[in-house]
Amino acid sequence: MASTKDKMVRRASRVRRQLKSVANGRPRLSVHRSSKNIYAQIIDDVAGKTLASASTLDTGLRSSLKTGADTAAAAAVGKLVAERAVAAGVKDVVFDRGAFIYHGRVKALADAAREGGLNF
Repeated sequence: MASTKDKMVRRASRVRRQLKSVANGRPRLSVHRSSKNIYAQIIDDVAGKTLASASTLDTGLRSSLKTGADTAAAAAVGKLVAERAVAAGVKDVVFDRGAFIYHGRVKALADAAREGGLNF
């Protein structure tokens, strides 16, 4: 029987394989959600570089948030990663939800990133 970690890795690789076929050279907005925090990165897979990142552990966000594990925190991270991506010259991305379903905090981050100026 496969462990929970094995199942998550299989789901994430399935999502990334699908994204690779539709990316057309666009960087990907990768999201990781833990029980206490949420993290987002804009990754250029062609060059293998991270172009922008944000998380609830950033010093500017940590002091202004009540907790890093709610939709308000995810929205703040989405807005911050969008600002940093636009400053780095990235407007079009593909959304990589990883092994997480598009609901709750992941959806809040995606909506805030769209409002911040990212297209996906």
